[in-house]
Amino acid sequence: MAEVTISGLIEGGKATGGPPFGPALGPLGVPINDIIKEINDKTKAYEGLKIPVKIIVDQSTKKFRVEVGSPPTSALILKELGVQLGAKAKDEVVGNLSIDQVRKIAKAKALALYGNTEADRVKQVLGTCKSMGVKCENEDPRSIIKKINGGEIKF
Repeated sequence: MAEVTISGLIEGGKATGGPPFGPALGPLGVPINDIIKEINDKTKAYEGLKIPVKIIVDQSTKKFRVEVGSPPTSALILKELGVQLGAKAKDEVVGNLSIDQVRKIAKAKALALYGNTEADRVKQVLGTCKSMGVKCENEDPRSIIKKINGGEIKF
């Protein structure tokens, strides 16, 4: 059984028969429209975000399966803030999230983050916030991490 995997990034709910998938799927003789419909059905909740997608095709049976990844943490942060880009300069601040918004992002990314506890995953999201110029509770994300480590913020 020879399987072929095709990977790409698409905007949630907006896959088409064009690149990145159409040209790669065409030579495999699989039902491209069925695959595109499944991708769009599985990604429509992520409208406006780029989502990693894998299509695994069994060349002998022409059967396929679609695996949808999780959007990058940075994309979830930008969506939560309602902005397009993170900070360009080290001292620029592009927005402010509440701790509840950070927890929401950490829950959405739970399977993709390395932390064993909710607090660990929240700290990972806060690290991404720091690198993007995003504050949490109007503070530097590092001070929020210190509060979590010190037990001042509990989960």
